Amino acid sequence: MVDLAVGVIIGAAFKAIVDSLVDDIISPILGLFLRGNLSSLSISLFEGRVTICYGAFFTAIINFVIMAFIIFLMIKGLNALRRIGKKGEEEETEKTCPYCQMKIDIKATKCPHCTSDVE
Repeated sequence: MVDLAVGVIIGAAFKAIVDSLVDDIISPILGLFLRGNLSSLSISLFEGRVTICYGAFFTAIINFVIMAFIIFLMIKGLNALRRIGKKGEEEETEKTCPYCQMKIDIKATKCPHCTSDVE
């Protein structure tokens, strides 16, 4: 449970960093091409009674994509580390029957394929 709590706290802190990256660096760069701030882009409908802020939506999508990519890389790295750690710990769980050459459980005393006695 403590691991989950630590993960949530680190995730929230990391989200703040990604929000800052998108709001302070990526949005102004995109704003150069769009002639304005990305998050301030909007369209008014029905004589200004309804405003659709599609720029804020695009900013949220950019935040999500960056967070998903970083989490993907972190999980991929952790899985690679886990595989490296388990390389030395692998033990045999199967052996080959000397008569039929089929794979059988290491603890088996009789081959389930050819029913011969196995040492």
